[in-house]
Amino acid sequence: MQSNPLRIGTRGSALALAQAHETRDRLMAAHSLPESAFEIVVIKTSGDRIQDRPLSEVGGKGLFTKEIEEALLDGRIDLAVHSSKDMPTVLPSGLELTAFLPREDVRDAFLSPKAKTLTELPHGAVVGSSSLRRQAMIKRLRPDIEVVMYRGNLQTRLRKLAEGEVDATLLAAAGLKRLGLESEITSLLEIDEFLPAVGQGAICIESRTDDDDTRQKLAAIHDPETQVRLDAERAFLSVLDGSCRTPIGGLATIDAGQLHFKGIVLKPDGTEVHATSGSGTPENAVEIGISAGETLKARMSPGFFSSGA
Repeated sequence: MQSNPLRIGTRGSALALAQAHETRDRLMAAHSLPESAFEIVVIKTSGDRIQDRPLSEVGGKGLFTKEIEEALLDGRIDLAVHSSKDMPTVLPSGLELTAFLPREDVRDAFLSPKAKTLTELPHGAVVGSSSLRRQAMIKRLRPDIEVVMYRGNLQTRLRKLAEGEVDATLLAAAGLKRLGLESEITSLLEIDEFLPAVGQGAICIESRTDDDDTRQKLAAIHDPETQVRLDAERAFLSVLDGSCRTPIGGLATIDAGQLHFKGIVLKPDGTEVHATSGSGTPENAVEIGISAGETLKARMSPGFFSSGA
């Protein structure tokens, strides 16, 4: 019988809480534990507080994890639930990604009351997005479209769209599905046209490296295939840029025992694009990701990252 509840740290958005609840529910089922054996601890991060500037200007994706990781290191929580695409490639000493839940839909969703697809938007339409990757890919496909910064949680972005602040927006299909908002999706952007962010659609769980008890509990809900795919994607990202200051997309899939990887890097205005692909055994996931990253790095023009990327 567990005397103290297992404390699960999370951001306070509806999506973050849904992911924390999914983690808790899976642990309850795996270990036949009651809900009282767990405590959801909401932690406000810098990324939640800063809403008036692009994250790329104020510190990158680590702003969504810093305070939660501090609570983990201080022992105020036992594990942290994150969206994998928010995770920097380098973690603080003493912490590790211990488990991944089965991955959801990796695609980006197009939402608009004015067109069925991105390509059908009228000339000069305004699209809201805070993601540099999405901004660059939109400009690559439709240079005429105006892309504006679009911060806020998922519900805030849906409200802004309904109020006509923008003509369309792009959101992760996985988040909408996890919140039961799949009906809001106008259409889905296929991977061949719009490569997702590294880690998109995957929930990861972080814990202390010296906490064997928590690691053992998490082993029961860990999805090895998702980890292998993320190992390749995160290795690719680490070679290029571990933050959200560069438009980068990457996706690993496993089919018939082979891991297949696709990666892309763009300038923010979409005028320069480099893509690569590779495959091999899942055991070589990290090496496949690193090789893909090095291939793209060699192709980029001098000053690629400094030229607004």
